Amino acid sequence: MAILYIVGTPIGNLKDITLRALEVLRGVDFILCEDTRVTQKLLDRYEIKTSTLSYHQHSQLKKAEYVIQLLKDGKNLALVSDAGTPGISDPGNKLIAEITGVAPLQIAGVAPLQITPIPGPSALTAAASISGFSMDRFVFMGFPPAKNKRKKFFEEAVNSKYPVIFYESPYRILKTLKELSSYTEELSSLKSSLKIVVCRELTKKFETIYRGTIEEVLEKLGREEIKGEFVVIIGK
Repeated sequence: MAILYIVGTPIGNLKDITLRALEVLRGVDFILCEDTRVTQKLLDRYEIKTSTLSYHQHSQLKKAEYVIQLLKDGKNLALVSDAGTPGISDPGNKLIAEITGVAPLQIAGVAPLQITPIPGPSALTAAASISGFSMDRFVFMGFPPAKNKRKKFFEEAVNSKYPVIFYESPYRILKTLKELSSYTEELSSLKSSLKIVVCRELTKKFETIYRGTIEEVLEKLGREEIKGEFVVIIGK
């Protein structure tokens, strides 16, 4: 039976890799990578010699068919993203859907086939764990739209009765927080109750956690050089 492993890898600190993940990465026939150059740094750190193949959100149907053929040939594969757990705001779920035949492309499924998760780091859960908000229930919204439907995105985020988590790039974090602040200005009932936690460079050398109102966090970020990836949590 061919096995496709979905492997969580470090979001920053390479020591966060699990023993099981290392065992799987050493044992499979190929590792499917979002970016082979990024994954190679991890493999080199742990002296893993397994061959890598590129598979990302822009991969064509032909690449998916090649992956499926490898599985049909009995090859064991590991899917990794650049950082964290595949399928969380990256194309991992797309490949799984295509393999299992539920995507619009309706590629023929593979049988027998086992899809096995190898749990590991995730910026989503790392941020949730230190937020201080009740996380019995929360909403994850991925990345805000770059252009269209941004206002709708923020409306849903600030009006949610549960904490909301989303990712943002260093290029848009200030713009996003300013838009959030502008929207809450229109809703005076939310202005005093809304709190945010902004996590920068989780697990890395310059990891920083900002807490407070949107305005307070904006002021702190405005005094610093904006670098690294961000996780934003909105709570009340």
